[in-house]
Amino acid sequence: MSTEAPPTAEQRSGRAGTWAALRPLVLRLHFYAGLLIAPFLLVAAATGLLYVFTPQLEQLVYDRELHVPASPRTASVDDQLAAAQAAHPGASLMSIRPAPTPTDTTQVIFHAPDLPESFQRTVFVDPHTTEVRGILETYGSSQALPLRAWIDNLHRGLHLGDFGRLYSELAASWLWVVVLGGLLLWFRRRRASRKRLVVPESGATGRKRLLSWHGAIGTCIALGLLFLSATGLTWSNYAGANVTQLREVLAWETPTVSTDVVPPEHQGHHGHHGHHGHTGGDVGPERVLRAAEAQGVTGPVELTPPTSDGAYVVQQVQRHWPTQQDAVAVDAASGQVTATLRFADWPVMAKLARWGVDAHMGLLFGLVNQLVLAALVVALLTTIVLGYRMWWRRRPAGAFGAPVARGAWRQVSLRVLLPLGAVTLVVAFFLPLLGVSLAAFLVLDTALGRWRSARS
Repeated sequence: MSTEAPPTAEQRSGRAGTWAALRPLVLRLHFYAGLLIAPFLLVAAATGLLYVFTPQLEQLVYDRELHVPASPRTASVDDQLAAAQAAHPGASLMSIRPAPTPTDTTQVIFHAPDLPESFQRTVFVDPHTTEVRGILETYGSSQALPLRAWIDNLHRGLHLGDFGRLYSELAASWLWVVVLGGLLLWFRRRRASRKRLVVPESGATGRKRLLSWHGAIGTCIALGLLFLSATGLTWSNYAGANVTQLREVLAWETPTVSTDVVPPEHQGHHGHHGHHGHTGGDVGPERVLRAAEAQGVTGPVELTPPTSDGAYVVQQVQRHWPTQQDAVAVDAASGQVTATLRFADWPVMAKLARWGVDAHMGLLFGLVNQLVLAALVVALLTTIVLGYRMWWRRRPAGAFGAPVARGAWRQVSLRVLLPLGAVTLVVAFFLPLLGVSLAAFLVLDTALGRWRSARS
C-alpha cells in the first residue's frame, strides 16, 4: 500500500501552471508540424498502402517466372545453375535460392554492375526440367521483383534518388513528434473522462465533432504510428546512419556466420585461424545444400558462393513467424560445415530489429500483418484529413491559422525548460532533418508573429 502523501494544492497549482505555460508551445508545434509535414505523411502513407499487398501482386503478375508444374523428378542445383549461366553468360554469380516447393522456380541471382545500386539480375529456372522461365531485374536483399521494386522506391524516395529519400525521412522524423504532442494535448483535454479518449463525443457538431474523431482515432493508432516512425527511420539516410553507428557501439548488430574454413575440431587453437585447410576444388552447390540440410538449415534458403578460398554460406530467408534465419558455412573444397549460427543465439536487439523491419514490411505475420498495416494507414490518412478540415474551418479569412498566444513559455521554470532544451538538442542531433526543419519552423513562427504585430 502506498504511503506517499497526495499532492498539495500548491503542487497541483504548480503543475497546472507549468502545463498552462507549455500548452501554447505544444499546440503551436503540433499545429505547424501537422500542417506542414502532413503532405509528406500523406505521400508516405499512400505509397505504403500500395506496397502492403505487393507480395500477392507479384504472385499474379510474375506467375510464369515464379511457378512451375509439380514433378517427381528434380534436377540437381548444379545443373540448374549451369542452365542459368548458359542463359546469362559471363555474369558473376551472386547467390542461389533453390525452389522451396515443387511448384516454385529456383532463383539464380547475378551481379549487375550496369544497374543501379542494390539491383541484380535473376534467372528463374524450372527445378525439374532446368528450363529457364525468365530473367528479371530484382531489388534488395528481399529480391523484390520489378513491380514491388518500383513501388518500394516510390515509397522510399519517389524515384528521385537520395534527394527523394529526404521526404520519407522527414515524415518518419516528425511522425512521432506529432503523435506524442497530439496525445499530450488530447489527454489533457479529456483528463476528466478517460473513457472518452478513444470514443468520439456523441452529439458534438462542427469543429468540435471533427476534433473528437481526430483525437479518438489518433489515440487508437498512436502505438502503431510510433512503431512505423521508429522502424522507418532505420532505412533513412541521415538518421539511419546514426542508428547503424549506435547499434555498432552497443553491439546490437546483426551477426553473420564466419566463412573462415577452419575444421570444427581445430577452432579455437592457435595457428589454425584464417583460410588454412583449403586444398582447392569445389564440391558444388548441391553438396553444400545437403550439408546444410544435415544441420537443420532447411526451407527457403539462400546459398552464397565463396568470394575467394573461403566457404559457402547457406542462410535461411524465411521471415514470417516464427522467424527462420539460421546460417551455416560450408567449406567449398571438402563440403564440411565449418561454422553454424542460429537465430536463437542472435542478440535480443538484433532479433527485435529483424522483427521490426519485417513487421513494417507486412511480412512477419503474413496476411494478418498486411491487414493491420492497411487499417493503420487508412486511419492515419483519416486523421490527417480531419486535421486539415479542422484547420480550414477555424482559419481566419486571409490568415494562415488561428492565432495562439505567444510568449507563455517564458513563464515556465528553468528546471523544466533546461532539461527540455537539452533533450531537444540531443534528438535534433540524432535526427538531423528534424533539427533543421524545427529551426525552420521557429523562424517561420517568428516571422509570422512579427508580420502580424506590424499589421496590427
